[in-house]
Amino acid sequence: MNDEELLRYSRQIMLEQVDIAGQQRLLDGHALVVGAGGLGSPVALYLAAAGFGRLTIADADVVELSNLQRQIAHGTDDLGRLKAESARQAALGLNPGCRIETVTAHLEGEALATAVATADVVLDCTDRFSSRYAVNAACREAGVPLVSGAAIRFSGQLAVFEPRDAESPCYACLYPPDGAGDEVLSCAESGVVAPLVGLIGSFQALEAIKLVSGAGRVHQGLSTFDGLTGRWRHFRVPRDPGCPVCARDETA
Repeated sequence: MNDEELLRYSRQIMLEQVDIAGQQRLLDGHALVVGAGGLGSPVALYLAAAGFGRLTIADADVVELSNLQRQIAHGTDDLGRLKAESARQAALGLNPGCRIETVTAHLEGEALATAVATADVVLDCTDRFSSRYAVNAACREAGVPLVSGAAIRFSGQLAVFEPRDAESPCYACLYPPDGAGDEVLSCAESGVVAPLVGLIGSFQALEAIKLVSGAGRVHQGLSTFDGLTGRWRHFRVPRDPGCPVCARDETA
C-alpha cells in the first residue's frame, strides 16, 4: 500500500482484527455483486469504499423512477441507464482505485459459473427465487462463499453460506425448491420501506469484508429483522441431508 491508500483505509487498518494484513487481503480481493438495486447499491458502495480491489457488478435492468426511493447508487440523471453502469460510476466516485467491471446481461449458465469461480465472495442482491437458486448452485459448485440478503415490506433477512465448511448449509437447505413462483413476494407488488434495503445491504457488505479480510467470525444461521418493531431474530439453519444441491457433495 502507498501512503494515500494507508490514509484512505486508516480507520480500518487501526482495527486489530483487520490491520495491514487484512486490508491487503481486501485490496487483493474480488467480490461479485449480483444485482445493483436496493441491496446491491449499498453493497457496491461500501465494498468499494472499504477497499475491495476488484468488484464485478451484474445487473441487466435499467434505472426507473420507482427505483430511486431506495436504490441509492442511482440518481434522477441515471433514469434509463443500465443499473450496473450507474452503480459502477457511483462506486468509482467513492474510490477511483477500485477496479470495477460490469455485466449487463442476465448471469446464467456458463457465464454465471465463470463469474462465480473468479470471485472470492459472491453477494446475492437479487429479488427472484430462480436467480437465488442459480447463484447458490454456482457458489456451491465453485466452493465460493455466498452472502444472501432479502428485503420486503418491513422485513429483512441475511444468511451466509460457506461451502468450504462441511457443516454449512446452502440456500436450498434453507428454502427447498418447491415450484413456488418468483413473484410470491416482490417489491413491485408488496412494497418495501426505503432504509430497510440499506440496512440489509450494509449487513451483507460487512459479512463480505469479514470473509475476505479474515476479521471476526463469519455469520452463522439466518438473521431476520422486523422493521416495525426494530427486533432481530436469529435461527440456526442445519444442513439438509436431502438437499438437492449440497447433498450431492457427499456422493460426488
